[in-house]
Amino acid sequence: MLNKYPIWKYFLVIFIVSIGVIYALPNLYQDDPAIQISHHRSATAVSESTLQQAQKRLEKQGIGIKGFEVTNKGAGLLRLNSFEDQLKAKSMVKDWLGDDYIVALNLAATTPDWLRSMGAGPMKLGLDLSGGVHFLLEVDMGKAIATRLKGIHNEIRSELSKQDLRYKVGSSSTSARWVLNFKNEAKRDKAMQVVRGKYSDLNINAGEDSAIYWLSYQFSELKVKDIEDYAIKQNLTSLRNRVNELGVSEPLVQRQGRNRIVVELPGVQDTAEAKKIIGKTANLEFRLAAQLDAKAGQYETLNRKEGGQAKLEKKIIVTGDQVADARASFDENGRPQVNITLSGGGGQLMNKATRTNVGRQMAVIFIEERPYTKEVEKVVDGKATVVKETRFKEERKIISLATIQSALGTQFRITGLDSVGESKELALLLRAGAFAAPMYFVEERTVGPSLGKENIELGFKSVVVGFVLVLLFMLVYYKVFGLFANVALGLNLVLLIAFMSILSATLTLPGIAGIVLTVGMAVDANVLIFSRIKEEMKRGLPLQHAIHEGYDRAFVTILDANITTLLVAIILYGVGTGPVRGFAVTLSIGIVTSIFTAIVVTRALVNMTHGGRQLKKLWI
Repeated sequence: MLNKYPIWKYFLVIFIVSIGVIYALPNLYQDDPAIQISHHRSATAVSESTLQQAQKRLEKQGIGIKGFEVTNKGAGLLRLNSFEDQLKAKSMVKDWLGDDYIVALNLAATTPDWLRSMGAGPMKLGLDLSGGVHFLLEVDMGKAIATRLKGIHNEIRSELSKQDLRYKVGSSSTSARWVLNFKNEAKRDKAMQVVRGKYSDLNINAGEDSAIYWLSYQFSELKVKDIEDYAIKQNLTSLRNRVNELGVSEPLVQRQGRNRIVVELPGVQDTAEAKKIIGKTANLEFRLAAQLDAKAGQYETLNRKEGGQAKLEKKIIVTGDQVADARASFDENGRPQVNITLSGGGGQLMNKATRTNVGRQMAVIFIEERPYTKEVEKVVDGKATVVKETRFKEERKIISLATIQSALGTQFRITGLDSVGESKELALLLRAGAFAAPMYFVEERTVGPSLGKENIELGFKSVVVGFVLVLLFMLVYYKVFGLFANVALGLNLVLLIAFMSILSATLTLPGIAGIVLTVGMAVDANVLIFSRIKEEMKRGLPLQHAIHEGYDRAFVTILDANITTLLVAIILYGVGTGPVRGFAVTLSIGIVTSIFTAIVVTRALVNMTHGGRQLKKLWI
């Protein structure tokens, strides 16, 4: 019999539509403004007592709290009544908790638990629709220069030691200038020849002061500029890698001025997690444990994470800069670990150090540059003023101290981690690459819609008006079949929103334009089908045959038109950026959903109501 679907096809359509409705539903629930509190260390969870104290302090200041909760990542979330309260609360809680905690703006989802348990969540909105988060970071160029110059100094020290040129580091040495004091002029001059012969990019000076013959060196202005440019470029690369790890759509990471970087993340809700990953400066060092007969000066003592101390050789085997890949996983006992893959050069150094030291212990040292706020007195406009400055302190801690069982190569693992969150964070930081210099947040703010609330409302209204006019036209012109097309058109929008939510795609204003175009294309497919059915009826075919031929003959035309449009959308996504990609995403998804709804759904409705019956008239 013509125009009859087997029962499984009806159930398939119902199943797909049901999935679409479920995953589109979260978009009806508006997020609550909130602040998120998380500890600098991923393994340390925020306690409920801390949240309760924060709530009491805020309520004393007249800021109402809807509620609080501890997330599954160990962060605390305080839900507020308005965005104005959100900004005030962030500042107050930050001042109270200090530098050990990250306090960030957030949007707390109000999606019901039964939907979240199924993995359903709202789609992200772009910076031009709902805004996002804006970070302005400043690179500590002084630290970059000091680190590079210290490395040069260590090489100079080794070279002078080989030539028995003894010296003392002068008290006037700074992070940007080293001063070496010699006992006589001859040794000073010989040392100057050594330094000048090896390092042409240093400004070298010499002199005499109270029978002390000194030699100083610092980078030239041209070299300083090169170091600053490298630091910015390296930090930009690492930031982009970290942002990619966060899965943010259409992010902006670019240089601003001499030493600043702008990061804009559209549609981000968990700004605390973003801030932690973006701003964290961390590295690793692999060193051998000091032998029992080691003399002072050959080793240093560091704290172990689980308590106690250990003596380690000062010589570094490899650092985190030589890590090619890092992935979080679990060991044979189900404890978190990080699988490390070194670069070729790093693997050779590791193998050389471990093959002759089997049975000795090797330490993995986690190095973190932690920002802290210090009040400094400065003279501004002739008046002494106390201002807050962000500075860094370096923390070194042994996270793993294990015995070398056999020679290691490019692949090995780090154990001794406290939590899955810590292993994932460490793996991410190593994968993304180390910063050339530490950075601190100069500015953090949520960005409002760039096109203004009124323009967004007008854009949404245009979609609604266009949609309603299309529905009326189809209903008047195609009658019952027009009703089927309208049902399919509504389901098309539901499925499109559901797909974008499932894929975590970001909706932008150009994306809305893509949705409008999708509506037109979906209707166009039904117009082709219904017009074809009318033509077959005029040719004198029986009504059931006319319906069958209308769908079959129009299918090829519809498929050709949609495939060519889909190819264009894919090319737009591949070569375009920003708004162009936003348009391409919604257009691509809309094409797929419109083919399903315009052909499969309407055919199912027609077959269910008209199939297998003697028809005398079609309301089309």
